[in-house]
Amino acid sequence: MPTHTPRRARSTIWRVLALAAVAALTAALLTPAAAQAAPRESRPVYSYAHAVREAVWVDTGLDEDGDGRTDRVAADIVRPAEPARQGRKVPVVMDASPYYSCCGRGNESQLKTYDAHGHVVQMPLFYDNYFVPRGYAVVGVDLTGTNRSTGCVDVGGRSEIRSAKAVVDWLNGRARAYTTSTGTRTVKATWSNGRTGMIGKSWDATIANGVAATGVKGLRTIVPISGISSWYDYYFAQGAQLYDGGPGDLAGYVENGGARAHCAAVHKRLADGSPADGDWTPLWTERDYVKDAARVRASVFLVHGMQDLNVRTKHFGQWWDALARHGVRRKIWLSQTGHVDPFDYRRGAWVDTLHRWFDHELLGYDNGIDREPMADIERHPDQWVTSRAWPPHGTRATTLHPAPGTRPGVGTLGLRPATGTETFTDDPGLSESDWAPHATTPTPEKAGFVTAPLTRDLRLSGSSQVTVTVTPTTSSAHLSAVLVDLGPDTIRDYADGDEGITTLTARDCWGASTPGDSACFRKTKAKTAKVDHTVFSRGWADLGHHASLAHGVPLVPGTAYTMTLDLAATDHVVPRGHRLALIVAGTDRNLIEAPATRPSLTLDLSRTTARLPLAGGAPAFARATDGSTPAVPGPRVLKGLRTPDVPGLLPAG
Repeated sequence: MPTHTPRRARSTIWRVLALAAVAALTAALLTPAAAQAAPRESRPVYSYAHAVREAVWVDTGLDEDGDGRTDRVAADIVRPAEPARQGRKVPVVMDASPYYSCCGRGNESQLKTYDAHGHVVQMPLFYDNYFVPRGYAVVGVDLTGTNRSTGCVDVGGRSEIRSAKAVVDWLNGRARAYTTSTGTRTVKATWSNGRTGMIGKSWDATIANGVAATGVKGLRTIVPISGISSWYDYYFAQGAQLYDGGPGDLAGYVENGGARAHCAAVHKRLADGSPADGDWTPLWTERDYVKDAARVRASVFLVHGMQDLNVRTKHFGQWWDALARHGVRRKIWLSQTGHVDPFDYRRGAWVDTLHRWFDHELLGYDNGIDREPMADIERHPDQWVTSRAWPPHGTRATTLHPAPGTRPGVGTLGLRPATGTETFTDDPGLSESDWAPHATTPTPEKAGFVTAPLTRDLRLSGSSQVTVTVTPTTSSAHLSAVLVDLGPDTIRDYADGDEGITTLTARDCWGASTPGDSACFRKTKAKTAKVDHTVFSRGWADLGHHASLAHGVPLVPGTAYTMTLDLAATDHVVPRGHRLALIVAGTDRNLIEAPATRPSLTLDLSRTTARLPLAGGAPAFARATDGSTPAVPGPRVLKGLRTPDVPGLLPAG
């Protein structure tokens, strides 16, 4: 076999290579730059001023208001006109909400407004202003029984979830829509490519979770901001009532006139199915989306305030964990705020990240966002860190044991099991804001357990559990367990009415505007507080539900009961020099309702543990508590906790 190429063959090869090079150069000169590489970012190339604005009413297939006609859910649409003329179809950003006419959306409580033809003029929030020029349609859906939809408000139940799902189905050609709420003229979404991303805050986010849990085809991603994952956990904490009011009260706050007139049967079902005793009923099973996490096909970009005392962080923790078990693609932002939208605490980064997320998930652009860190966490006001995974790799559930101290009511917290007891008496007039400043001082309403000052930072990421064995003196008792960082810090003032932000008068603009729909919104800044302690995780329970959530029972005074309290998910670093405290007490005023009696409770410390998600696990805790550091200043009281203006109402903003 020859070991070299013959001269004639070499000449032929060079001619072929030369022709190929010329062809490649010619193609590069003649082909537009956009064809040379796949796009990485959608650009604002379409007219917002001339966007198509229309409304359709999608048939849900249900007749919840009993009028003999299937209910229709109103969907207001803003979409770029140019792609349809070019024969191109566009994806959808969808916000399904009960708030478009009753309460408003966003920090400025914007409502939908309409022209004389019934077409939407102002679509609340910046989504349409920003994304329509970039080639997206934005669809605002009125949940059943609200604004211009027919049917009844059933607070996260079958009707609401099905109403939003029906719109996704219609966008994919699987459902029927009409040009009016009662007419017979149908309309198809010929302009839609079927790819839908749902977004929203609070109730809106909850609906996104619920629709994703149906596994509906075409829903490519959801972005739930401060969303509920199980409605039972919005109204109760393991049997302890969180709000003096049920879902029927909430329905009455958002429903339209037609629903108020025709939905008495639905109101009765809501009231009958949500007894104030905290028992789990079929109504709650229907509204538990966590159990259906295996059905989720959409990716999830989850956002929550770690000090949200309205939709409490147990919701995102259990939802995140369930999604992780089933391999759902996920991303997460955790702020120091309360019930606040990221547009109002990290605006520029939020808009950019959301843009890139939708471009990747709905347009298929390879912009790298899927290879970036999974988690962004606000460690201090406006200071953010990232984690490649969340909880971070190396996080381990670590069991800590409370032990008696040198004074009654103030013990220690460590890795070694202990014996002994501590006794406290429920005081319904006090809360965590009263307990935490006195974690190292004996007081009759709590039992506190505190580490020595830490010699290293200690990070907790995820959900904790506290298992207690207690003996009550009365037939009913509520329990609270809180984790406290004892040490000075500057935090977002989540206990303030604005939950960590200050709204300014100056505005900035995010997208295109029309005379009836401005893209300019009031700026905000962090509202901070200097504190000497931070409660960063909480859990509550009714001891009568120790055996089962399905049925609470009266307690037998003098009998020991064991119960595990689920504490809210968080990501918090207790810094070197600070101390970690666990406080166990009774009623947490303003956060749970008081029991019928006022018990004293005796903790059996040999059968009481705290299981915490520690970065580095037990070895990290041992290193952090080995040695001593200077004591930190005594605690000051953070002002009292705020409850929603309407008990049981998710603020609309």
